[in-house]
Amino acid sequence: MTDTIWLGTRKGTFAIERGAGGRWSVKLAGHAGQGSNFVTQDPSSGVVWAALGHGHWGAKLSRSDDGGTTWRDASQIRYPEDARYLAPPMPDESGAMGATVLKDATLLKLWMIAFGAPGQVYVGTIPGGLFVSEDGGESFALNRPLWDHDSRGGDLSKGADDDAHTHWFGTPASEGEFAPGIHSIVVDPRDPKRVMVAVSTAGVLETHDGGATWRSRNRGMINDYLPDPTAEWGHDPHFVTICRSDPDHVWQQNHAGVFYSADGAETWQHVSRPESGVRFGFPVAVDDEDGRCAWVVPGKADMQRITIDGALFVARTRDGGQSWEPLRKGLPQDHAYDVVYRHALDNAGELLAFGSTTGNLFVSADRGDSWECVANYLPPIYSVRFARS
Repeated sequence: MTDTIWLGTRKGTFAIERGAGGRWSVKLAGHAGQGSNFVTQDPSSGVVWAALGHGHWGAKLSRSDDGGTTWRDASQIRYPEDARYLAPPMPDESGAMGATVLKDATLLKLWMIAFGAPGQVYVGTIPGGLFVSEDGGESFALNRPLWDHDSRGGDLSKGADDDAHTHWFGTPASEGEFAPGIHSIVVDPRDPKRVMVAVSTAGVLETHDGGATWRSRNRGMINDYLPDPTAEWGHDPHFVTICRSDPDHVWQQNHAGVFYSADGAETWQHVSRPESGVRFGFPVAVDDEDGRCAWVVPGKADMQRITIDGALFVARTRDGGQSWEPLRKGLPQDHAYDVVYRHALDNAGELLAFGSTTGNLFVSADRGDSWECVANYLPPIYSVRFARS
């Protein structure tokens, strides 16, 4: 039974713990006043990891070896001196696009943490680096084959050719700079050498050889604001995840809609249902056993980014996105303006939980049929993750 939910928030790391009678209680576990972008627990070692973003000290990794009682600085993420990238062109005041600029990589944000085989820890960053530890987080190295991938200009360590160009564009998820970021890291539980990452903005890439080579996984995806909506690159996934028991079922909440794959991301199906309110959103969760069953938290797109008609609901599909049902019981239906970020929805067995930018945490014990608000007035919630063993 899962008895702990880890929250990363704008002002600290919180543990939500289930006690006698099934009641959930809230505890500030660490990093008071600091931005905690993502918090998760390694199921093989029990170590709790937090990706911090401090306004003064910058991005730092923190770890707890005793379940969140005490914390210490972890081995920090650093880009090699020769790691460079092509910053995407930005429009000037007249709307004209500027030039692509070659930049030295500087860590802007720690965005995602995931785990592979015992001892493997993955960290996704802005500006688009995948860092890997093979020793339980004692040291990290940049995955160079992905960093030097042709889709982002190739090996730029010695500079860029005149015809070098990138398909990795930016995300506004980092304050002050528009740069690509890796926000989803999915490790196949059957084969830890198979890893998928999702990039805002570029698309999905996959390796089958532990990161030695990477290829795009964007066939069937649609980006309705591109000149060619079905182009190989330039897609804006918001979050990608898989069914733990049947990893060939892959789900994606995208800026342009909800996508589903039943063939391991070889191809994608567009399964949005705007008439049911299901299109734009950030997170998606997949049932542990049934890969056709998934949940999303719909919202309004772009500059609004609020609930639909002021009502908060979760949508569930049981048939691979062919139909969706709204789940509203226990959720506010009037004057609710919660936004749920890409890492702020999770599931474990019958349990689901999501947190919002208004500091509310909702938990369902019956697969979303009904919801209970177990915490109010928290800082804006960035991530929600169940502790797993």
